Amino acid sequence: MSAKWDTRFLGLAKHISDWSKDPSTKVGCVVVGEDREVRSTGFNGFPRGIEDTAERLNNREMKYPMICHAEENAIMHAARIGISLKGCTAYVTWPPCSRCARSLIQAGVLEVVYPADSEIPERWQEDFEIATSMFNESGISYRSA
Repeated sequence: MSAKWDTRFLGLAKHISDWSKDPSTKVGCVVVGEDREVRSTGFNGFPRGIEDTAERLNNREMKYPMICHAEENAIMHAARIGISLKGCTAYVTWPPCSRCARSLIQAGVLEVVYPADSEIPERWQEDFEIATSMFNESGISYRSA
């Protein structure tokens, strides 16, 4: 896609990230087909029917096992309504972690785009390096824009 479309879809992913109720990190994902059609979207949050209480959201030990990442939510939403993500591009407001990398690979996504100005916290650095190596090994294009 062109730089113009990268900017548009990353902007949409940023808008969608604002829907997250997570007080510490808000992530959005837009999965786009080859004709620039939006196939699915997601943001980080608890599964449907799980209450977004402050107690859960402010306690990482409670939150992390329960929360769905933005990429996972986009993939699961597409599966729920019968939409294939094979051959698509995922625009994400944050470089994907290893958990999301494996899900994107398995969903058939061919390209992942994230903002060039992403700053990775130290606690996530090693995991993002694993995700990058997974993308490289699987042949998925992984780039910043």
